[in-house]
Amino acid sequence: MTTVQQPARDASGWLSSYYFLRAGVSVGWVAAAFTIGRAMPPAAAALLVAYPAWDAVANVIDARRSGGLAANPSQALNAAASTVVALAVAVALGWSQHAVLAVFGVWAILSGLLQLATGVRRWKAGAQWAMVLSGAQSALAGAHFIFKANGASTPGVTDIAPYAAFGAFYFLVSAVWLTVAQARKGATERTA
Repeated sequence: MTTVQQPARDASGWLSSYYFLRAGVSVGWVAAAFTIGRAMPPAAAALLVAYPAWDAVANVIDARRSGGLAANPSQALNAAASTVVALAVAVALGWSQHAVLAVFGVWAILSGLLQLATGVRRWKAGAQWAMVLSGAQSALAGAHFIFKANGASTPGVTDIAPYAAFGAFYFLVSAVWLTVAQARKGATERTA
């Protein structure tokens, strides 16, 4: 009985650690955006490229740990899209901040829908309601970015920071939820 439950516990433990990592990186990115990103345009540019690049790497790491890219098509697509977006952001930085925000908008919609699909696929792993909600909110934020990219005011890295902060929040909620569920399950198994 223990050997049957061990893979599920390992998967849950992996997701918990992964979500804590994603939350921590996002919090660090938001802090950097509001400090050095706001004060130093080259740092802001680097942060804008790094955000989707990190998302691509994170999706690859998670997919590999969860059965491989072929077994996780939504993450494989998300990794590919995030890689393309990191390059597109680098190009858009040469045009305007409006173009950068528009690229982020398209990416937020696509990656949000893919995250939603991953959350639905992983529903039985637990705490995926937060990932589904995060994916849906990401898609809505993307539409807002596209709308704002067509506005008169010049956007910047701090316009994207709240989006990253909400992502950090949802990853943290999922990580804590899974950790608590694991602890409860372990306590139940010890008393049984």
